[in-house]
Amino acid sequence: MSDMQEFLEIPKDFVKDGTQFLTRCTKPDQREFIQISKAVGVGFLVMGAIGYLIKLIHIPVNNILVGAA
Repeated sequence: MSDMQEFLEIPKDFVKDGTQFLTRCTKPDQREFIQISKAVGVGFLVMGAIGYLIKLIHIPVNNILVGAA
């Protein structure tokens, strides 16, 4: 019976931890939201630049390899 009790306790602990987490969470204020938005925007720009550079290098290399065949 101890195994069954332990098995039923896992979801209870999960729900308890989840409710504790949600009650501690707070909505970001305007300054924090703007800071997060800027960080995400910079991340998008960096990833886009990296993708563009890879594509810029890939096109001529691909033409050399395919054109040689």
